Amino acid sequence: MLPYIDLPFVYVSTLLGSSLDEIKIIASFLLSYPLAAILKRLPDDKPWLKNVFNISIGLFFVVGLFDLWWGLATIILDAIITYLIAGYVQGPYMPWIGFVWLMGHMSVSHIYRHMLNDPAVIDITGAQMVLVMKLSAFCWNVWDGRQKQSELNDTQKDRMLVKLPNPLDFAGFVFFFPALHAGPAFDYIDYHRWLNTTMFDLPPGTDPMKAPPTRKKRRIPRSGTPAMLKLGAGLIWLVLFLQLSPFYNPSVILGDQFTKHNILWRIFHLHMLNFVTRMKYYGVWMMAEGACILSGIGYKGLDPKTGKPDWSRLTNIRPSGVEFAQNSHAYLGNWNMNTNHWLRNYIYLRVTPKGKKPGFRASMATFVTSAFWHGFEPGYYMAFVLASFIQNVAKNSRRLLRPFFMTPDGKRPTPYKRYYDIFTWLVTQLAFTFTTTPFILLSLHDSLLAWSRVYFYAIIGVGISSLFLLTPGKAFLQKKVKARTTVPAQPSPGKPEVHRADSQEALQGATLGVPHEPGQEFDEMVDEITEEVKKRKGSAVGPDGAALRKLVADTLDRNLEGLRGAGSKAKEL
Repeated sequence: MLPYIDLPFVYVSTLLGSSLDEIKIIASFLLSYPLAAILKRLPDDKPWLKNVFNISIGLFFVVGLFDLWWGLATIILDAIITYLIAGYVQGPYMPWIGFVWLMGHMSVSHIYRHMLNDPAVIDITGAQMVLVMKLSAFCWNVWDGRQKQSELNDTQKDRMLVKLPNPLDFAGFVFFFPALHAGPAFDYIDYHRWLNTTMFDLPPGTDPMKAPPTRKKRRIPRSGTPAMLKLGAGLIWLVLFLQLSPFYNPSVILGDQFTKHNILWRIFHLHMLNFVTRMKYYGVWMMAEGACILSGIGYKGLDPKTGKPDWSRLTNIRPSGVEFAQNSHAYLGNWNMNTNHWLRNYIYLRVTPKGKKPGFRASMATFVTSAFWHGFEPGYYMAFVLASFIQNVAKNSRRLLRPFFMTPDGKRPTPYKRYYDIFTWLVTQLAFTFTTTPFILLSLHDSLLAWSRVYFYAIIGVGISSLFLLTPGKAFLQKKVKARTTVPAQPSPGKPEVHRADSQEALQGATLGVPHEPGQEFDEMVDEITEEVKKRKGSAVGPDGAALRKLVADTLDRNLEGLRGAGSKAKEL
């Protein structure tokens, strides 16, 4: 640590009542802006200078500001070993070897942080979580560069690396300071295109007169205004967090006075705890994104509608998308979006054999990876498991209820659709208020205590809804929906028939690894296990997936009947 560097931070932390490390991390985000402005102005024809600047500032943030010498060793070790694995390990297991190394090493940091048990202290875990995404994706990008392009999808073709980058470029990618501590994560190809400025090439056929304005001879478009807007929004969220957190924090939820209020007050306070906690993430991620925009790497191209620069390449959070979400997919899909991208492209789709659709294996691998990546606190797993059942109920409920609030062709809302929207928004927000509380409290004891103080309302609601989906009531609603939405096809002569686009909820593997339909994925699990057993036993006769599922269901029914009978006898006694 540099001498006397702590003095101004100690003064500010004493003034605001925040921890020293919290003030430092906010200061590092603020410092990223003038430093990113310098980075942007370095000569485009000297990429080595940009790399050296990135590495120098990254080192300053890690050891000059936070004195994380062990953290620096962690970053360097992860980077060097991943680079060697990608460069010298051949064969199809190369990306998985890199993945296992990175996740295994990160687990050590998670365990250390768990033992430290001080959320106010900044260690290297956050930066390492971002690095795991970047470096595991790097291994896959190198692997894709060794494959036939006919075997890759469009995203993989765009991200692939046909040759290993030189060590200086790779080090600049690792230590890219605007996204070092909190992300956003991005693939190496983005850094490479930013470094050599090909990111700013105009699409073929674009009128050069419509090119975004730049200063002097730089190719990076002007990005000061969108960057400052992100900075302003991030600061507002952080100020709101600092102002409201004394009133809405875990100590209030877990305190004895909490139980003296009625249930509606408790649920409201629990919701505000989650909302205020999210403010911190909104602020940090938006400030980090703003610094990336200012450096130029947030450039996504020209907006096809407005013709103006689109700076959303590294958007990691959409607060309005979370706070006004009317279903679980929208809620999760607008949160930590770059992690969603990583899980989908480098876990969910990678564990799926070629020529097959992603199934139970892909969903479970994504779920386990997401939970493991977050850490080992029980609260994470409580939240993920409950969220998966909420996904199941939400998708089935949407299919059974939403058609009654739309016209029969499904294209226009009825006058009552607004009430459906309000209801689904309220249910979604309250369900995730309950579900994400363990993500804040972390420990099993505190999470169960908080849940019990609101009478486990989300678990009871999910349980009742799940039971309903097993009753004839579901079939009754399905019949009504089918009768309502079945409209005779009458295509206009000479015009193609219009088909409804798939709902966004049909996308899988893209919402933090939370399974979408546990029931469906259980069926897929049975089918995959059955198929695997038959492969290993050759032509041995055995039940197929449907028969095996029926056998399991019949066995469960018999066991339940036995339990009911035992209960009746116990009552008689």
